[in-house]
Amino acid sequence: MPVPDVPVAALAGGAAMPMLGFGTWQMTGRACYDAVRIALEAGYRHVDTATMYRNEGEVGRALRDSGVPPADVFVTTKLPPGNAGRPDATLDASLSALGVPAVDLWLVHWPPGGPGVDLWRRFVAARDDGRARAIGVSNYSLEQIDVLTRQVGVTPEVNQVRWAPSLYDAAVEEGHRERGVVLEGYSPFKNTDLDDPVLREIAERHGVRAGAVVLRWHIEHGVVVIPKSARRERIEANLEAARFRLDAEEVARIDRLARG
Repeated sequence: MPVPDVPVAALAGGAAMPMLGFGTWQMTGRACYDAVRIALEAGYRHVDTATMYRNEGEVGRALRDSGVPPADVFVTTKLPPGNAGRPDATLDASLSALGVPAVDLWLVHWPPGGPGVDLWRRFVAARDDGRARAIGVSNYSLEQIDVLTRQVGVTPEVNQVRWAPSLYDAAVEEGHRERGVVLEGYSPFKNTDLDDPVLREIAERHGVRAGAVVLRWHIEHGVVVIPKSARRERIEANLEAARFRLDAEEVARIDRLARG
């Protein structure tokens, strides 16, 4: 079962993507396995990995050993641009490592020297043959997304980008919404001063950590967010974002952190 009160983002193809997920960048080996197990035990039902992370095997083993039904966990992986010439073999290797017949979301990790129209056609084929339930991109501009839509006739369902209060851009957010593309943010803490007085004040008001305020700010904006940590205490604390709400005034104050 999903974590109580964690909202989901409705993808264009019909999938429901939990808006609070668990990232695994820079985690490998036993540390990655243990962290994913802790996350699943804590209640996360969305795990993000990538071919270039070199941890799909550990993620897959943690999923199998967790006892959580596979259908209950939304799994994302990504194709590195260097593998643009062999997307099918890359996806098949990912599926084998993860131990699943299909991933819930497959992303182009970066534009492969341009929008990658031919590669995007291969992604559409993988969706159509059932190996990826949803497809999208990462680190793409709105202009690059528009090229894919015009040339292939299929719009990416998700765009995963760096996102945080300091990087907030209302026009970018609205541009994705207008196109029916779900915006997903990574590195929410790397780009945030968690000691900022605004965040600390709002956190104290709600009895949570500043990190949870940052995560909830993403959710209030309709942006999926994937914090990562190898520490049980932090992994569990990040779930606080599912247990409170920010009001419009609080969201607006956090928005203004992008303007210094």
